[in-house]
Amino acid sequence: MKALFNDRSLICCVLFVSLLIASNLMATKTILFLGLILPAAVFVYPFNFMLGDVITEVFGYKKMKQVIAMGFLASIIVTLCCWVGIYFPYPEFYAGQSSYEAIFGIVPRILAASLLAYIVSENVNAYIMHLMKKRQGHSKLYQRTILSSIVAQTFDSAIFITIAFVGTMPLGALLLLMIGQYGVKIAIEALFGTPLAYLLRSKMQEKPVDD
Repeated sequence: MKALFNDRSLICCVLFVSLLIASNLMATKTILFLGLILPAAVFVYPFNFMLGDVITEVFGYKKMKQVIAMGFLASIIVTLCCWVGIYFPYPEFYAGQSSYEAIFGIVPRILAASLLAYIVSENVNAYIMHLMKKRQGHSKLYQRTILSSIVAQTFDSAIFITIAFVGTMPLGALLLLMIGQYGVKIAIEALFGTPLAYLLRSKMQEKPVDD
């Protein structure tokens, strides 16, 4: 058990996939924040990018690409398992079926939007981190984390909001939803994600790689 928790790369990978799945589940709830209508996952998903930055920074671009693939596969497996659970027979006294369906029922359009936004934005984030680190070395981590998030979150918000909601609301409302979600995620990444990335990098025992 001690050896397991000494494996920093494994811990980061597990945290990344766990936060990704939590984000997917939380996205079913819509919240109000400072007058903006946002998915609840907006307060969790930016930390996925932060962990992606740490994994790319410390363990390398190749490792991060593996983690992105694992997260994609895990999302599909969890979603399908939860969806199958809708159709299991249940006793008469069970009163939670409608709530279960509301949370775990697959909406193909939302699922496609979520998976495509994830696979594109996370790869963009990791690639920018990789390119900037090759030029900067191990200094100026804050520049890499913030710039990679600014670009990657643009892809994430634009892809997800467009695919998930185009045609369901006026264009102005769609743009406000996109901008609001994007702004909150960038603010969280800059204010909390980047300092946390510095802290996590300092705690890693492995020597950062330069792949």
